[in-house]
Amino acid sequence: MTNAVRWAVPGASALTTNLLRPYRGLSTINQQTTTYHDTYHSIQTSFNRRFRDGLAFGVNYTLSLSLTGNTGLQQRLPWLRVLPVVADFARPFSLPEEVAHLPKLGFFPGSTIGNFVPWSATDLLRQFRALLGPRAQLLIGMDRVKPVERLLAAYDDEEGVTAAFNLNLLTRINRELDGDIPLDAFRHETRWNDILSRIEMHLVATRDVDFSISGQRFHFAAGSSIHTENSHKYGPRGGRVLLLAGGWTPLAEWTDSDRDFAEILAVAEPERFAP
Repeated sequence: MTNAVRWAVPGASALTTNLLRPYRGLSTINQQTTTYHDTYHSIQTSFNRRFRDGLAFGVNYTLSLSLTGNTGLQQRLPWLRVLPVVADFARPFSLPEEVAHLPKLGFFPGSTIGNFVPWSATDLLRQFRALLGPRAQLLIGMDRVKPVERLLAAYDDEEGVTAAFNLNLLTRINRELDGDIPLDAFRHETRWNDILSRIEMHLVATRDVDFSISGQRFHFAAGSSIHTENSHKYGPRGGRVLLLAGGWTPLAEWTDSDRDFAEILAVAEPERFAP
């Protein structure tokens, strides 16, 4: 990311050559892409100065990725103590006692926040605040609003990768929920919902179709759809308002040269009473 936006907030630093310094005495956080042996691509953050006890913790989507990713990180930084936490980040969970006394920086990369409808995204951000505590900081990724034709093309690529990903849901239903959905009866469709500022992915019935899932029968008329996923896109102000609603005050922002994507640094300010 090459462009930066900086606000006059104490502690904010938006220098592109020195991405950010969230805490006094903590060195830079460098952006680095690493491929582990299982070809899972991730963004790895490395601290150039260890905490007093050399502690760190990580939360990932699944147990297997958590163990693989953290093991790879620990091999690269043998002094770093890694404490994996297996959890659903969309539900409340606790951090290890060993990190309770340490300053905390939450890292929520990619644009996963866009998969949540706004009220759920707000709840998630408030949960992050409760988990990390007052004065913690959060580095979060958000996808920006772009021309509609670019968004539609991105979610309905010519190679058919996104379509295969979406249609695979039917394969998994058949395999894991004892379904008998005819796979050729649905097609992938991408829609832009301008009012809600989001891409929607649908599986649209190409004909009238009947099927069962776990013993329950369903009927879909031709043209009916299964709404499978959302990807909300935020403009600069919208993203900041979302963070504020979730209890986080934006400090700094970094974007790529085309302003297609942003990483925002925010802080959980202590609770205040209205004057």
